Amino acid sequence: MRKWLRSVQFNITAAFVFLSVLVMLLVGVLLYDKFARTAERNAVLTTQQIVQQVTFNVEAYLRGTSVTFDLIDEKIRGASRFPDPALERELDTVLDTREDIVSIAVFGRRGGLIADIPSGELRKNTGLTSQSWFLAALSEPDRVSISPPHVQNLFKGQYPWVVSLSKGMTAVRNGVETEGVLLLDVNFKTIDTLMRKVTLGQKGYVYIIDGEGNIVYHPQQQLIYAGLKSENVERAMNVSNDSYKDDFAGEERLITVQSVAGTGWKVVGVSYMDEIVTTRTELTGFMLRLMLAVLVFVILLAYLLSSNLSRPIQSLERSMKLVERGDFDTPIHVRGYDEVEKLSRRFNIMVSRVRQLMDQIVEEQEEKRKNEFEVLQAQINPHFLYNTLNSVVRLAGSGKNEEVVTMITSLSKFFRVSLSKGKSVIPVRDELEHIRNYLIIQKLRFKNKFEFEITAQDEVLDLMTLKLLLQPIVENAIYHGIEKMVDQGYISISAAIVDGNVRFQVKDNGLGIPSDRLRTMLNGSKAGGEGSGVGVRNVHERIRLYYGDKYGLDVESELEEGTTVNIWIPVVKP
Repeated sequence: MRKWLRSVQFNITAAFVFLSVLVMLLVGVLLYDKFARTAERNAVLTTQQIVQQVTFNVEAYLRGTSVTFDLIDEKIRGASRFPDPALERELDTVLDTREDIVSIAVFGRRGGLIADIPSGELRKNTGLTSQSWFLAALSEPDRVSISPPHVQNLFKGQYPWVVSLSKGMTAVRNGVETEGVLLLDVNFKTIDTLMRKVTLGQKGYVYIIDGEGNIVYHPQQQLIYAGLKSENVERAMNVSNDSYKDDFAGEERLITVQSVAGTGWKVVGVSYMDEIVTTRTELTGFMLRLMLAVLVFVILLAYLLSSNLSRPIQSLERSMKLVERGDFDTPIHVRGYDEVEKLSRRFNIMVSRVRQLMDQIVEEQEEKRKNEFEVLQAQINPHFLYNTLNSVVRLAGSGKNEEVVTMITSLSKFFRVSLSKGKSVIPVRDELEHIRNYLIIQKLRFKNKFEFEITAQDEVLDLMTLKLLLQPIVENAIYHGIEKMVDQGYISISAAIVDGNVRFQVKDNGLGIPSDRLRTMLNGSKAGGEGSGVGVRNVHERIRLYYGDKYGLDVESELEEGTTVNIWIPVVKP
């Protein structure tokens, strides 16, 4: 460590890093202050725009409701008599067009019910004449009064949460003009839904107050009524279309106020300053990440400039890593200090010796693979020959000379391909001819108990394959799949190029293979016994030994349905 601290490479790196950090800190502080102020101004402007949009939406909703109220008022005033069934049907139509309207009612000056839509039974002791909307309509009959949200308890069985619009009016009742109050109850859920969609950050919210400071809407209305939460509405009442900061309950907040035209209401937006300055925190994080990236770049640059002094050692290290990853063929030639050159020469000697030992191991393994291949192939031929000759003996004993001649002829052709002048690799054409002769022999032996079909693509016939791949598979299909069947069996053999490889497919309609035996027949964990799959497993092992582990067999089978064996080998041209 002490040597590294005193090295030229360390000193150059440290100087570059120190100067770069100093410059970055100076520039970063200036940029941070400028960007932070701009970000805070943008956050305040965004909050104001949101509150303005909310105010516009509330105004639009109230204007629409006022238009509906004026329409109802006009129809009642213009009626020649009231109540009137025709007029009530028209008012029912108005209710149908506005889902947010709860009810329409007309009361006399003393609180008597003149008409209500929909019709309901008026509750007793409601204190109707003392309710705010009723008193406001009588005191200012020419102005539409809008009440704060309240539970409407006038009619039995109905207790909706509403905002009431009321106004004094004159209607003709029994031929006499009668003064009264027109009431329109609007479901407060509509305003509540409209307002709850508005958020100012994670904690911010919007609420509405009327001209007297009463809270018309608040997202935490229940807490307000229960006295568990309060708002500083006094200052908000004295502000119109402006923003200010206040410290409430120990938290600094940005309050934005917008007046709702024609109602005396005010929309108040509450944003928390700790969320507004989150942008500043994000900016801080960005600046730190930028400085870190620049610092890394400077360190890399300093490292590159200083690495000339240690390049020979680094070159030797890289060469050693190549050997570590298994590259023993790349010689190491390092120029530099004398000690480094000596080390590289001795390392080359060591690598050469390791490579010789590895080559020796590869040769030994290859010889072992050849021996295993010969053993596996030797297991196949006696296995088939024993079964075939046994069948010939039985036919001869039965006096079926013609079948014997056919079987011996096919057997001769079969062994001509099997021998193949000692070759282990033959054309696909010969392998298919080989299995055709085998099937002729077995079909005679089993008295036409099965039929077979052999198909192949033309481009596959001249490709090369290991010999004796199909015979053990077909033999397994006959002895363990078809022999014990009551119905006639069927074996289909095909050869084709699929996904860039040669696929032999042997399909039968036999008894199928149990699932437990199917799982183990290729891995050698179940040996011996009926249907143990020795022949099939030998084919699988031969292919893997010759072509590699990515090739071999896959077997699909269902009981009473049959078995399909796919044999995969690479495309090998002659």
